[in-house]
Amino acid sequence: MAPVTLRNIIREFHLEEVVPCGRTDDIWIHVADVTRPGLPLAGYFEHFGPDRMQVLGNMETAFLEQLDSDTRMQRLDRLFSKGIPCLILTRNHLVFPEMEACARRYCIPVLRTAEITASFMSALIKYLNVELAPRTSLHGVLIEVYGEGILILGESGVGKSETALEVVKRGHRLIADDLVEIRRVSDSTLLGRAPEIIRHLIEIRGIGILDVKELYGVSSVKMQENIDFVINLELWDERKSYDRLGLNEETTEILGIQVPSITIPVRPGRNLAIIVEVAAINFRQKQMGYNAAKALTERVFGRLSPLAGTPEGPGAGAT
Repeated sequence: MAPVTLRNIIREFHLEEVVPCGRTDDIWIHVADVTRPGLPLAGYFEHFGPDRMQVLGNMETAFLEQLDSDTRMQRLDRLFSKGIPCLILTRNHLVFPEMEACARRYCIPVLRTAEITASFMSALIKYLNVELAPRTSLHGVLIEVYGEGILILGESGVGKSETALEVVKRGHRLIADDLVEIRRVSDSTLLGRAPEIIRHLIEIRGIGILDVKELYGVSSVKMQENIDFVINLELWDERKSYDRLGLNEETTEILGIQVPSITIPVRPGRNLAIIVEVAAINFRQKQMGYNAAKALTERVFGRLSPLAGTPEGPGAGAT
C-alpha cells in the first residue's frame, strides 16, 4: 500500500490552492477516509482523525459564519493545530480571514473546488480507495471480452500476447500486456491496469512492440478493468488429464481473493482467441445460474433413473 501525495490529488481534481503552503509534494495521504469537521468545529475532538483530509461544505461554512471573529479564530486554530493534511472548501466558498491566518500559521494548505460537497467527497473517496489499495504485479495479459475482465496467465512464450492480439482484432479491448498492476479495491474486487510506461503496448515475438491504440483505434484499449476471471495457459502435457466436462470449479488466489479460473492446454491448431471468447460467455452463463456441464449430467441421470426398476435395468430378475 503506497500513499498518495497531495500534489497528485490537486492535479486529479483540479483544485485551486487558495492558501498555498509550498509543500504539497511532501504531504502524504495514507487513509481513504475523508471528514466533514462539523463536530470538531463545535469543539468536540473525541475520535478525531488528524490524518484525514477535511472538507467544508454549506453546513460547516454557515456554522462558521454565525460565530463571532474571536470564537471562529479559536475553533479554526484548534482544528489546524491537529496537523490535518489540508482543508478543502466546496462550492467555491470564500475563505475566512481567520482561516487564512491559521493556515499560514501552521503551514497547512487550503484548497477549493466548485463541485458540490457530496459528489466531490464521493469521487475523492473512490479515487483514494483505488490509489491506496493493496497491490501486486503479475506477469500476464489483461483483456476485456464481452464486458468481462479476463486475466491470462502462463509461462513466457506460451502465447498470451498473441492470443490477446487476436482477441483485440475480434473487437474486444486490451488493458495490459506483459505486466499487470493489480489492486484490491474491496473485499471482493480486483482492479487491473497497465504500468503507464507500457500502456496500450503489446509485444509480439518476431515483430516487436506494437501500439494497439494506434493500430486499432481508441475503442480497442481501456485504462483499467475489474478482474472477473482467470485463464491459465499451459503447454499441452500428454501425461496430464484435463477436465473435459467443466464440472471442476477452479480458483486462483490474488491478494487474498479467490478468482474463478480455468486451465487451457496449448498446442498447435487450437484457436485460443475463440476459446477465450467462449470461456468468457460460459463464465457469464454460470454467473447467471446456468451450467452446461451440470445440465448435461442432470439429463443423463434423468434418463438412467427410470431404467433402474425395468427388467432390462439393474433390478431385473429381483423378486
